[in-house]
Amino acid sequence: MKIIILGAGQVGSSVAENLVSEDNDITVVDTDASRLQAMLDRLDLRTVLGHASHPEVLQRAGCEDADMILAVTSSDETNMVACQVAYTLFHTPTKIARVRSSAYLQYKEIFTQEAIPVDVLISPEQVITNYVCGLIENPGALQVLDFADGKIQLVAVRAFHGGPLVGHELSELKKHMPSVETRVAAIYRRGAPIAPEGDTIIEVDDVVFFVAARENIRVVMRELRREDKQVKSVMLAGGGNIGLRLAKLLEERYQVKLVDHKLGNCNRIAESLDKTIVLHGDVADEKLLLEENIENIDVFCAVTNDDEANILSALLAKRMGARKVMALINRSAYVDLVESSDIDIAISPHQAMIGSLLAHVRKGDVVMVHSLRKGAAEAIEAVAHGDANSSKVVGRSIEDINLPRGVTIGAIVRDEKVVIAHHDTVIESEDHVILFLVDKKLVSIIEQLFQVGVTFI
Repeated sequence: MKIIILGAGQVGSSVAENLVSEDNDITVVDTDASRLQAMLDRLDLRTVLGHASHPEVLQRAGCEDADMILAVTSSDETNMVACQVAYTLFHTPTKIARVRSSAYLQYKEIFTQEAIPVDVLISPEQVITNYVCGLIENPGALQVLDFADGKIQLVAVRAFHGGPLVGHELSELKKHMPSVETRVAAIYRRGAPIAPEGDTIIEVDDVVFFVAARENIRVVMRELRREDKQVKSVMLAGGGNIGLRLAKLLEERYQVKLVDHKLGNCNRIAESLDKTIVLHGDVADEKLLLEENIENIDVFCAVTNDDEANILSALLAKRMGARKVMALINRSAYVDLVESSDIDIAISPHQAMIGSLLAHVRKGDVVMVHSLRKGAAEAIEAVAHGDANSSKVVGRSIEDINLPRGVTIGAIVRDEKVVIAHHDTVIESEDHVILFLVDKKLVSIIEQLFQVGVTFI
């Protein structure tokens, strides 16, 4: 696939790195020559220096025969205009734009073929907001990922000493929960994946990925770790787009405090919220945290635009007694450092957003993609089409499908009903199939499996 990426920042470079490894023809456009050179030094792609929305620059980038344009510069306006130019002058089939401002996003009618022709809108703030809300709703989870419009969730938890299933075989899971259906999709032990079999014994500190219907998630989590106390109080550090969105979503269910260092921001935020306590101050001010009883806060979430401020304030909050702390971190090098610290969860915005983009690049009918384990693994929701003659999966039981080692089918959604996958489960046409891939290099094999042969009409 020929793809043009507009913007060589954190998101653009991360997406390029993911797509280049899948044998796509990638061209990156940016106004910063040093960024482009850094990408050329480590990736097999083309670069074009220039303004992303200028017709002449898009022409040099090969927009005339491109399959897709990904506009992910830091400017909403540049991204939107670039999609307009690509549509009007070059008839580019698929146009994806990153739009951050809610001032645009609240008017969906703007983004139509008759107005601004953006086929797919990507809002990093909304992606991060949903991600953080999922973690708060499921205390103890390392990741919570939605499939099939939220009917199925893939959850990652760290197995703790004292969990009922820890030290026992996976096959005992059914005995513990006879009325609950679940499937362990993957296990990571000391950073390396191991294939989940019936006789696999769960060990302390294993990171276990399991799939289940949304309503059964907490029941399954209790098998792997002591049940975490429900969240009652949340403190948000940072009143930007993400902090404000989070406060609006959380204040109806939790006691929420929001801290921002700009007085003007605090006044504006306070007018936008109903129940949230808005505080003016430094998120890393020990005196402020003491006065606000940080030791009684269940979740402290630092979401400012400053990585260092997020890391330091989260570490301080943890040291002062906050039960769980999260930090938004843009620089991937910092994410690696933080994972060995007292910060419970490092949130990587560009990693969370990559999945939204990959779903539109995958071949076959792929509805959802979540990039996992720093991009090394993936979870995919693919739709099966055709019949037993034209498809390699339809009409076959899971044990008869030629799945490569490292791929697990966790669940199926069939006519709005969740079906947890077993070895004898037969795939039917139009099933939404949830797969876990421990190595993203296996993606091309899965794409081929779900593509329909020429006999299908």
